[in-house]
Amino acid sequence: MTTKRSLIRRATAVAAAATAALVLAACGGNGDDNSSTHNGHNAASPSASAPAQQGDHNAADVAFAQGMIPHHRQAIEMADLAATRAESAEVKKLAGEIKKAQDPEIKTLSGWLTSWGEQLPAEGQGHGGHDMSGMMSAEEMRQLESSSGKAFDTAFLTMMVKHHEGAVAMAKTEQSDGTYQPAKDMAGAIITSQSAEIARMNTLLGKS
Repeated sequence: MTTKRSLIRRATAVAAAATAALVLAACGGNGDDNSSTHNGHNAASPSASAPAQQGDHNAADVAFAQGMIPHHRQAIEMADLAATRAESAEVKKLAGEIKKAQDPEIKTLSGWLTSWGEQLPAEGQGHGGHDMSGMMSAEEMRQLESSSGKAFDTAFLTMMVKHHEGAVAMAKTEQSDGTYQPAKDMAGAIITSQSAEIARMNTLLGKS
């Protein structure tokens, strides 16, 4: 009889231990979101409190789309100047690639803003008025327009490196703060492609 009783006691103890483990896990889970030690959890905490769906977006996603549209438009404007003013075939080729990559992204970003019921940035917005990372001032754009040949190539490459670095910074902010997955995916693509173009432009400028 004693062995049977000890078996029952042991089973009860195991069950109690399992329940305690579950309770601990639940408490631990909640603690994770608030603790700064778990960086991985921290990034997800804003979306964890809301029901996270593919279609969910937040203020960071809106800011990314509204900022990247005029940023891309200016890059295309600069690329268009290169078509007629650049001397280097490599600069012309790069300008063509920048335009080809950024045109469809503008359309996608605009589509998201429309579907979210958010305002689209006005055409021509961004000349000096937008304090966005890497944007050229109206004065810098005028300088670029008035130059040609080798002087244009150098000015274009120098400005576009700065412009791309700004876009990469904006994309990194979107990756850390945004919740809309397609926007975060685009941000990743921008970081990859524009970082590669920055390296190419620095090589053309003669920087290692």
